Amino acid sequence: MNIKLFLSLAFFLSVIGHASAQDDLLKELDTIKSKEKQAETLGFKGLQICNMQSTKLTAKGEWYVLISHRFGDLTQGFDNFFGLDDAYTKLGAIYGLTNWLSVGASRQTNNKIYELTAKYRLKNQEENGFPVSIVGYNTMDINTNLSTDQYPYLEFNNRLAYTTQLLISRKFSDKITLEMAPIYIHKNLYDETTERKDQFVLGLGGRYKFTKRLSMNLEYAPRIDAPENDVYHNLLSVGLDIDTGGHIFQMVFSNCQTMNDVYVFSNATGKWNGGGIYFGFNLYRVF
Repeated sequence: MNIKLFLSLAFFLSVIGHASAQDDLLKELDTIKSKEKQAETLGFKGLQICNMQSTKLTAKGEWYVLISHRFGDLTQGFDNFFGLDDAYTKLGAIYGLTNWLSVGASRQTNNKIYELTAKYRLKNQEENGFPVSIVGYNTMDINTNLSTDQYPYLEFNNRLAYTTQLLISRKFSDKITLEMAPIYIHKNLYDETTERKDQFVLGLGGRYKFTKRLSMNLEYAPRIDAPENDVYHNLLSVGLDIDTGGHIFQMVFSNCQTMNDVYVFSNATGKWNGGGIYFGFNLYRVF
């Protein structure tokens, strides 16, 4: 209904003294405005797509316990019993400080890395307004496996590595949600022959919902200006989300076995067309 017509009616009714009718019209106008800015329902079920973070956050006061597992290279067959002989595990927890900010900590077996995280909502997608959801995500890794035997002048600062990520997603329909994520990686200690101190990655991911409790996820993260002789590869993963009601179970196939973001985006060793495919899962339990 035309807003000018509402205002004219309200003014006319106030002049003739019908205050109650005026109040009803103003309430109706406020309702229309609030509907125009109503936040879109979440496009992702899990906090991760596969390895990448999604734009979903924990609610205030919620605890998420994370158990992630990545088996060894499936393509080696019985040599490593299809990956069972060479597996990594990651344990962590995430807490919602507010509805827009959560913090987390985890530890994985590879290089005994501790990872601290912060995730914060900058903007929600709106039904008849802002077209995308925007979330910031930061990580800090502490590599406790480094030793002075290998690096005689090792300092604590050399154990640290970071990522800064901007997650931008759009829910196009009840079934399809897509995400783009510019990512900056910084390593205080790196191998100049195979790595770079600063790297830029463009993460791309999406979700297709089959049913209320089952969806397929896909992610790809090309590295910007990677060296020609680089021994690492762009991240490529595919997975399934299974919502059991009490937790989210994610099955993942990826060319990266590690689970901390710095290594995921810069040190993927496998190739889908040449060996190095790792199966695993992410399990989130909400308390």
